[in-house]
Amino acid sequence: MKADLKGKKVLVIGSGLSGVGSVSLLGKVGANPVLLEENTRVSEEDIRAKLHEKDRDNTEIIVGEIRDEALDSLSLVVPSPAVPLDSPTMLRIKERNIPIWSEIELAYNFSKGRMIAITGTNGKTTTTTLVGEIMKAHFDSVYVVGNIGVSFAESALEMRDDTVIVGEISSFQLEAVDNFHAEVSAILNITPDHLNRHHTMECYASMKENITVNQTGDNTCVLNYDNEYTRDFGKRCPAKVVYFSTKEKLSDGFFLDGEEIIMSNNNIRTTIMNIHDMNLVGLCNVENVMAAIAMSLAMGVPLSTILRVVRDFKAVEHRIEYVATKRGVDYYNDSKGTNPDAAIQGIRAMSKPTILIGGGYDKGSEYDEWIECFGDTVKLLVLIGQTREKIAECAEKHGFKNYVFKDSFEEALEFCTESANAGDAVLLSPACASWDMFPNYETRGRKFKEYVNKITEA
Repeated sequence: MKADLKGKKVLVIGSGLSGVGSVSLLGKVGANPVLLEENTRVSEEDIRAKLHEKDRDNTEIIVGEIRDEALDSLSLVVPSPAVPLDSPTMLRIKERNIPIWSEIELAYNFSKGRMIAITGTNGKTTTTTLVGEIMKAHFDSVYVVGNIGVSFAESALEMRDDTVIVGEISSFQLEAVDNFHAEVSAILNITPDHLNRHHTMECYASMKENITVNQTGDNTCVLNYDNEYTRDFGKRCPAKVVYFSTKEKLSDGFFLDGEEIIMSNNNIRTTIMNIHDMNLVGLCNVENVMAAIAMSLAMGVPLSTILRVVRDFKAVEHRIEYVATKRGVDYYNDSKGTNPDAAIQGIRAMSKPTILIGGGYDKGSEYDEWIECFGDTVKLLVLIGQTREKIAECAEKHGFKNYVFKDSFEEALEFCTESANAGDAVLLSPACASWDMFPNYETRGRKFKEYVNKITEA
């Protein structure tokens, strides 16, 4: 155990998965948790019902604004990932010099074992899930946690010295880390995203780079050689760097040569596998697989075990996920394409004329590169949500005029079904977050799949 919070008052901000997990951990280690929910549309009873039964009576709950005297009694603050560190409440906390830990920092301080930490703008969930499956095939005790939908704090105390922790870590979770230390880390890519939160690319990139905090030359960091930000970071990364590339034939690292994944060590090349031997589709998934192989080898997993898992691995839900073929039309759910760069990967994975559903919550993204990649693949763009006019304006600028507006998700789906011909594909890859219409991208993706599965063949 690396911290002592017994008897200390700790403020947790946010009553979502991360907040509930943090409260649970704090209660187990003898702290006095205070849960602040700034959303006044939620009642104290609703919040208390979210907590584990054992935490309901020993957790103080505050709805709305927290008073100064309550802040003055705190020893630590654990904001949920959705809470910006420059919010009014967080600025008041910083003025008082109260220590701030993200949930992953809190959990790390009470966990045991070896940490694999994975971040990047795109590909995190697929890569984390794949690495988790590889670890489970070789190690006895494995936990897959973090931004993937499983609270790290929730299971931290269950971990053993021989545990392997695989964490999907977002830039939000990396804003407040201190002791956090990954034995193996990866930054899969860095492209514009969450600029409404981080404001500049420099700030966003620096948060991603925090995943290597406390790493040394004895540790490993896997980086994308094809991405300008991660390639440049490799020059100053504190860990041993292993690159992967789909464009360059590296003297050291992993690269794609035609249809073969190659491992190179001082220009001695070994063919690892043919990309058609795996179930995943698209160049983005080739990158994810190379990164997963590199991380797994760094953890000491035999290559034969790694390749067996890779060959059997199916696509993660909501990420270029094949749903069904109805009336000769293939339907793909890429609801996790929540920014333009992720959505570009979805389009590149399509091999048929494609009707694309785009639009949603505005995170401050620009859509030029996304529109430019349509080429001959996207035949029709169906736009919904908060960003639809912004995207349409961008499409016009690039000479793409075959788009329509729809007022609801259901209308968009019906229009796609009516407009698609046998031999086409319909792709939900919105390039935007879901928050203007849905609570999360998972709900959006499930709604899409429910609709597709109800399409009759008549």
